[in-house]
Amino acid sequence: MFTGIVAAVGRIEAASPRGDGLRLVVDPAGLDVADVAVGDSIAVNGCCLTVVAKAAAGGGTRIAFDVSAETLRCTVGLDGKSDVNLEMALRLADRLGGHLMTGHVDGVGTVVAFESVGAASTRGSSGVADADAASWRLEIEAPAALARFIAAKGSIAVQGVSLTVNGVEGARFHVNLIPHTLEVTTLKSLVPGARVNLEIDLIARYVERLYSREL
Repeated sequence: MFTGIVAAVGRIEAASPRGDGLRLVVDPAGLDVADVAVGDSIAVNGCCLTVVAKAAAGGGTRIAFDVSAETLRCTVGLDGKSDVNLEMALRLADRLGGHLMTGHVDGVGTVVAFESVGAASTRGSSGVADADAASWRLEIEAPAALARFIAAKGSIAVQGVSLTVNGVEGARFHVNLIPHTLEVTTLKSLVPGARVNLEIDLIARYVERLYSREL
């Protein structure tokens, strides 16, 4: 289980063919992996992956994951070199700062708009959102099959980041990103047309299941 509180932004350094999928080698950057062992789970862009190797390299540590063809089919951002949001699996004694997540991506959404709420916020020369001033409004179109699970003031995970839904209209929903979230995640790099991993609220999933059984 995870909480959607990103611990570090790492980087996929290599993605090489392995079986029907890929072997990923990730630089965990600021993530403390001293006690990580083969077999442990880490959320990578919101997708729960199993550590299959760990080795010292380049003055640091690299961790590897095997990603199946099915996982690649239903996620984005795991098939090549890119920055990724990382979160260690939840311990029973940890604070639950976001919301309970399984790391099972339910679908891929598309960014419709990503704009500053305050006039002072801009995009830098690299194209990423400037986190120095105000918050940013992120609007995403979810797959139609997931739309019924998304409710205003409910929770949703975008690229593994726990967020509160501010509003919903049809299959589209929007959230606000505060400067801290922009600073410590990859969300600041989003642009209209970008595709993102979505995980719906665990509670919503079970409520829908119970409701459908009653019908």
